[in-house]
Amino acid sequence: MVVIALSTMWAQQARFTGDRMAAFAAIAREAGFAYIEVSHSTDEAGLAALLQQHVLPIASLHAPTPLTRDATGRPNSALNLAATDEEERRAAIAAHRRTIAIAAERGIRYVVVHLGSVSANGLAGERRLRDLYHQGIVDGDEVRALRDQTRQERAELARAAFPQARRSLNELAADAAARGVRLGLETRVGYHEIPSLDEALALLAEQDPGTVGYWHDVGHAEVQHRLGLEDRERWFAALGQRLFGCHLHDVRGLVDHRAPGHGDVEWGYIARGVVNAAVYTFEIDQSEPEEALAASLLWLRREGVVPAS
Repeated sequence: MVVIALSTMWAQQARFTGDRMAAFAAIAREAGFAYIEVSHSTDEAGLAALLQQHVLPIASLHAPTPLTRDATGRPNSALNLAATDEEERRAAIAAHRRTIAIAAERGIRYVVVHLGSVSANGLAGERRLRDLYHQGIVDGDEVRALRDQTRQERAELARAAFPQARRSLNELAADAAARGVRLGLETRVGYHEIPSLDEALALLAEQDPGTVGYWHDVGHAEVQHRLGLEDRERWFAALGQRLFGCHLHDVRGLVDHRAPGHGDVEWGYIARGVVNAAVYTFEIDQSEPEEALAASLLWLRREGVVPAS
């Protein structure tokens, strides 16, 4: 069975706060979606409302959901599963385990996971590459040198961070397997985030394919491609057979989470790459107009990305 869902990313609007999330579900259904994915931006009240409504079923939870904040105001989504600080890593594990437990209790099969980052502050080379991209500079000696610098900087930081990410995944995978939940490791938008393609290959080789798989994010892979840091098609070539689901959104420049059809992504290679997906989630942000929801679904059906039913 193919699942076509709309993420509650689009629902981060005042009109859907608290117990009003059933109204979001009604709009999603009217636009042609049959399921919901609950994003990590959805708070306790929003999740409770979604779990109680009977408009659309929930196909997946994006960990760590629900959104909570500590005494300093820091959201649980900022906790790093690859942190070298063990207290932070344990807090991140606890937040993700709560999401897995909710999924298991409610019969929700998939949990999407961000596996952390090598640096909380990003990478200097990547920031400069973004600046140059915005200036229309995408090639040349400086760009090539910055790409090399960025890869080297990440590799050095990953020596400490990646083993922590591996530990976290091992713990979460054991919990998910015991509860009958599947974890999807998502492509990340920042090059400093985990996993890189090579890291994803290594991690998935160690995990039961029935429990841990790949979750392709179209916009994130596209941004890395535009910066020249990772070829967007290599993700599918390497990981397509482990694909659980995908996040579908368009990109303008380096701005992702546009409604499909509202950017300049080339959808042909994506249509070929996502054929093994069980879940197709439209991850459109709240700045996109309501009328774009139904239009984006029609767009990707015409492009052959999303099955007709």
